[in-house]
Amino acid sequence: MQRPGGQSQFSAPLEVRPPRTPALRSVVDLVAAQPQLPHTAGSLAAHIGVSPRHLARMFTAELDTTPAKFVEQIRLEHAKALLDSGRGVAEAARAAGFGSSETMRRIFVARLGVSPSGYRARFATARGGDRGGTAAESR
Repeated sequence: MQRPGGQSQFSAPLEVRPPRTPALRSVVDLVAAQPQLPHTAGSLAAHIGVSPRHLARMFTAELDTTPAKFVEQIRLEHAKALLDSGRGVAEAARAAGFGSSETMRRIFVARLGVSPSGYRARFATARGGDRGGTAAESR
């Protein structure tokens, strides 16, 4: 996935090289396909039949990150895509798997330096204007 015309590339799939091992690829695919599920190290490890510690070693060796940071990054990318498409902040937080819009806001500010509503406003012009959302959703 790439944006045209020299726009900044904001896509997790561009940043993550595919895992070599089929087991880890299965975990990565699961998280990418369903970021809203409650992905814990234990549940992801059970998905491929390894211990959470071994899963963490696999992530570190192949992706240079932890399972939790990977899940957070995928959720962030999913939320950004939802906001880009005009969804409200609260709806994007739910659909991306964040526990609350406040959790999503903290991650946006920490990772991107902007709140979800600020991000949404910044990209509204690329969509041809903001499609709405209530003031409560924009927090």
